[in-house]
Amino acid sequence: MTGKEMEKGFQEIWDLFKETDERLDKRFKKTEEEIEKTTKAVEETTKALNETRKTVEKTSKAVYDLTGKWGRFVEGLIIPAAERLFKERGIVVNQVYQRVKVRRNGDVMEIDILALNGEYVVLIEAKSTLKIEDVKEHIERLENFKKFFPEYKGLKAVGAVGGIVIDEESDKYAYRNGLFVIGESGETVVILNNMKFKPKVW
Repeated sequence: MTGKEMEKGFQEIWDLFKETDERLDKRFKKTEEEIEKTTKAVEETTKALNETRKTVEKTSKAVYDLTGKWGRFVEGLIIPAAERLFKERGIVVNQVYQRVKVRRNGDVMEIDILALNGEYVVLIEAKSTLKIEDVKEHIERLENFKKFFPEYKGLKAVGAVGGIVIDEESDKYAYRNGLFVIGESGETVVILNNMKFKPKVW
């Protein structure tokens, strides 16, 4: 192989390396551009998700506040009517308390309205919208009531649930499980159970 041939061979190899290097540069540049675009898209998505999370948090808080206010409104309807409501059913209550709360062994029980006399104690759960899940929770509350309030062990505990809107046939579920159901009637509230209804005693 002559010197010229060798020089030509080296030049061809060099040109090949140069062409490959240029191709790699273009690919790297294109990859960098794609990575930059992807990074930017991820940043924009993350920002949008954070904004959405903030909006959801604000909305959840507003709904919670509104629900809480409506729940207190329902309590405000039931409390002044409690004596009349249960007297009509043969339970003459002479003490009515709102938001009764006790803590025992790290657990907490809160009762919206507690009405009592020397024989009965009535636990009333008030909701703006009454659902079956609310009724189930109140039954569980009744089952554990005397563990949290041992001072009432000698009394007959009965339960009632009340709501402006009664959802999912929760009233029928409450009837079947021995609870009074309190609903709106005009500007006041009434017990919706028929007069033959006998409450379950816990």
